Amino acid sequence: MEIRNDFLWGGATAANQYEGAYLEGGKGLSIADVEMGSRHGVPREIHDHVHEGCYYPSHRGVDFYHHYKEDIALFAEMGFKCFRMSIAWTRIFPQGDEEIPNEAGLEFYDRVFDELLGYGIEPVVTISHFETPLYLVQKYGSWRNRKLIDFFVRYCEVIFNRYKTKVKYWLTFNEINETMNKKEPYHQAGILFKEGENPADIKIMASHNMMVASAKAVILGHEINPDFMIGAMFQYPTTYARTCRPTDVLARRYHMMPNFYYGDVMCRGYYSNTCTAQIKRMGGTLNMEDGDAEILRKGTVDYIAISYYFTSVASSEDGNELTVTRDNPYLDRSDWNWPIDPMGLRIGLNELYDRYQLPLFVVENGLGAIDKPAEDGTIDDDYRIKYLKDHIDALRDAIELDDVDVIGYTTWGCIDVISVGTGEMKKRYGFIYVDKDDEGKGTLRRSKKKSFAWYKKVIASNGKDTSY
Repeated sequence: MEIRNDFLWGGATAANQYEGAYLEGGKGLSIADVEMGSRHGVPREIHDHVHEGCYYPSHRGVDFYHHYKEDIALFAEMGFKCFRMSIAWTRIFPQGDEEIPNEAGLEFYDRVFDELLGYGIEPVVTISHFETPLYLVQKYGSWRNRKLIDFFVRYCEVIFNRYKTKVKYWLTFNEINETMNKKEPYHQAGILFKEGENPADIKIMASHNMMVASAKAVILGHEINPDFMIGAMFQYPTTYARTCRPTDVLARRYHMMPNFYYGDVMCRGYYSNTCTAQIKRMGGTLNMEDGDAEILRKGTVDYIAISYYFTSVASSEDGNELTVTRDNPYLDRSDWNWPIDPMGLRIGLNELYDRYQLPLFVVENGLGAIDKPAEDGTIDDDYRIKYLKDHIDALRDAIELDDVDVIGYTTWGCIDVISVGTGEMKKRYGFIYVDKDDEGKGTLRRSKKKSFAWYKKVIASNGKDTSY
């Protein structure tokens, strides 16, 4: 099998890290808009409202809202076939529970999609990418509450109808599996635990509500436009057993179970034995309402999208208590101490395709690094080129040697955006440098890095020429 001629090469961003203009055009507050930037490695502080004098990186992002024509022209110059972006839920429904959408928000995305399509760039749209409306969190408890299913489906109905001739590729929730993997799934599900709650029960409940909402969106989307391709999106942590000791191999399975939990429900349409075993391990309970099983069965996704950055290693002395680290002596590491493992991408694509037999789409992959412009303003980011070259070569091997069906590849942060984990700007991923620092200062001027021309060549050759 060769890379298909219609392979979707491009780049990826998210509105909360990129768009800015956090109150323009009638937009409401999302959970990202009350999350401060990090200082010297201190975790980001989360507020219940915007505090005067505090720096919230999402408020300005890197101002795609006012630079979208300039940015899209640069993407087109690189030859992008697609651009993965998210719609900010609070641009369409500022609180999240309104009956009538915000027309100004809808018109903004009309302009963005028209600009992309004018260059022949296919929009790939994430419906909820770490941007749950803050009002839904504070009034309803976020995805603890089944009412969010109806609010989400109403939101989907509006954007599916509005953009049914402009957007073909959709993703319901970004990295939905991290709802279970994170200690507190604030970004994924808008949840911080309350005193007296059983975190396991809340994670299971929120995950179920989100997966029912996703399934309803799939069913609705196919009714509105049968040509829609609606996918699930997972953070895929390819994981190795530390040794061939049987308990280490079992530890590897246990570490992957929370990830297959979401895949089994969203791709197969039911809670498998992997899911029920994971619920037991967590010490929680799943409560389903009448009709949920049928909705999940009918609302399976059309493809699987993944983010892939690093691999992990799992071990266990007794087969129960797990130790999971990113400490792998065979791998180099990034500026942020993440292991660099191109082969892990090939392995992960094989695992997913073997299990689900659905088309795959790598929608996030990239190297966060500290870029230092030279005196003349140029940025020779050979380290980024090498990282991406090695991962694209591994992707091509998965397609050409292993016959895995992959429909596209979008690098994360194709233009520099703020980090979701820390709110920093110094952790840069892009082919395009943005003049902004960790304090939010800068001109926002865009300039091309060396990797810009390299990725243009890769796309022009359909992934065949990755040399540099």
